[in-house]
Amino acid sequence: MSKQVKQLDRVIIRFAGDSGDGMQLTGDRFTQESAVFGNDLVTLPNFPAEIRAPQGTIPGVSSFQVHFADHDILTAGDAPDVLVAMNPAALKANLGDLPKGATIIVDTHDFTARNLQKAGYDANPLDALGDAGSQLGEFAVQPVDLTGMTIEAVKEFGLSRKDAARAKNMFALGLLSWMYGRPTEPTEAFLAKRFAKVPAIRDANITAFKSGWNFGETTETFAVQYEIKPAPMAPGTYRNITGNLALSYGLVAAGVRSGLPVFLGSYPITPASDILHELSKHKAFGVTTFQAEDEIAGIGSALGASFAGQLGVTTTSGPGVALKTETIGLAVMTELPLLIVNVQRGGPSTGLPTKTEQADLLQAVFGRNGEAPVPVVAPQSPGDCFDAAVEAARIAITYRTPVFLLSDGYLANGSEPWRIPDVDDLPTIEPGFAEAPAVAEGETAPAFRPYERDEATLARPWAIPGTAGLEHRIGGLEKGDGHGNISYDPANHDHMVRTRQAKIDRIADSLPPLVVDDPSGEAKVLVLGWGSTYGPIGAGVRRVRKAGFNVAQVHLRHLNPFPNDLGEILRRYDKVLVPEMNLGQLSLLLRAKYLVDAQGYNQVRGLPLKAADLAQAIGELVAQAEGVAVDLTPTSSKETVQ
Repeated sequence: MSKQVKQLDRVIIRFAGDSGDGMQLTGDRFTQESAVFGNDLVTLPNFPAEIRAPQGTIPGVSSFQVHFADHDILTAGDAPDVLVAMNPAALKANLGDLPKGATIIVDTHDFTARNLQKAGYDANPLDALGDAGSQLGEFAVQPVDLTGMTIEAVKEFGLSRKDAARAKNMFALGLLSWMYGRPTEPTEAFLAKRFAKVPAIRDANITAFKSGWNFGETTETFAVQYEIKPAPMAPGTYRNITGNLALSYGLVAAGVRSGLPVFLGSYPITPASDILHELSKHKAFGVTTFQAEDEIAGIGSALGASFAGQLGVTTTSGPGVALKTETIGLAVMTELPLLIVNVQRGGPSTGLPTKTEQADLLQAVFGRNGEAPVPVVAPQSPGDCFDAAVEAARIAITYRTPVFLLSDGYLANGSEPWRIPDVDDLPTIEPGFAEAPAVAEGETAPAFRPYERDEATLARPWAIPGTAGLEHRIGGLEKGDGHGNISYDPANHDHMVRTRQAKIDRIADSLPPLVVDDPSGEAKVLVLGWGSTYGPIGAGVRRVRKAGFNVAQVHLRHLNPFPNDLGEILRRYDKVLVPEMNLGQLSLLLRAKYLVDAQGYNQVRGLPLKAADLAQAIGELVAQAEGVAVDLTPTSSKETVQ
């Protein structure tokens, strides 16, 4: 049977089901297939905090959204074009996100009276398909007994009905892979390797995957196959990468480029634990990982490693930072390199463990007792987590200071194609350990001065303990200028507080000029962001420009200290919009430092900002600044820029 092939420029697919339905694996495999094919892509995993929420309930729904295209894209998409719903709860939880005309592929097998009741349905919505006023009437609904066909397809392998049904996610993956022309070899190889020790499970999953593909090929239910061509990309070797994986590789690269062993002292916490898991695999690169008994022991061990001459790193999320605060202050006082990776999540307290937020900025900048300045660096995309980690290590080692690296749950778990860099192109980081002065025979060596300053950076010497001639005092009490002995002198304390602040301020002198994206040079509105808002901001700005209006964009990697040219850039524009997944923390800092009337666009929903909503807010500000009407309603689906 011949099928129609329709060309598309991009598609957003969301796989949704119960926590045990394997939606994260399904989405990840579809993503890998799309990466192999050469599409540009961005993903958004979304799952409950509970290890296993009540089965069949809306709180137990897990989803994975992938946006793939034949051109450069910036976000995982505002709304899915296709929803694959494995049960009533998955349908109900995601229905509100779908635009009119979206395709819904729904597994009819679990639409039992009990499951419908769990999901809050009074009646089966699939029974009303075609009726006037049906809640599914606005969508192209394809009811398919995915589970039943899976059980039938794998019955030869002698599995229990429950185990056979578990392969339904692979049947769904096979069907979607057929619909969008995805290569199947990577998934078959993956399944063969993953379940190699259990041949029946291996063969059942591969068979279910192939059966889903064959169903799409032979059924009359799906008459159209879609084609999304590869996206043009700069030459190089690419791989699909998550933010946590990229950050881990960045830490390994920082160790290689500095010549320092990397020591990770960490306590497991969502969504940062994957960094600990990944770094534990890289002993060959001089990486030591220590899973501590608590957050305080984790950072204490990392600071001890830094004192001993290694690159000390600790990974955590907001609640863990609260516990590490005292030791961060100790690192400020002892002026030792230390990386504190905060993969932000919804708060306060334990908050929303698996949802994203960027509300720890003020905690990173100010969350310690006393005047304890700490640099803050934030990546903008999953792949950028690699470069941000290298940059944070450069600052920590060069300026002898703890550094905050602020990622978040969206970056950590999301993925995108990443061009693997040449190691030789990465910056060289010089530890510059202190050396004992040469002393002529018969002379007495001068006393080592552990708080003598480098004229350019104001960094103190990094003296490895046990080195003859470099013996010195260390600890949390105030240091005397130069000699480093304990000092309670008021004038000395004032001087040391100002010196530590001046050292952090000096970091700005090493930063490159900010990149101002203002093609026309005539924009009156600047959109300024940081962290993972880069994608939604960029997509929103694209929409406004596509509608024919001027708007500028700047994205900050360095949040403390700010780049030297930021103030001058802010003064060029009549209005400044600062989108954040918090209640206006960067806006507060900008207003305080530059007296700029920064206007916030703030949402704290545990989800990334939506490009369409952001474009509307930008458009309203452009309308105010230029005195014109701004209409951002797309005339066709192709004009919806993501």
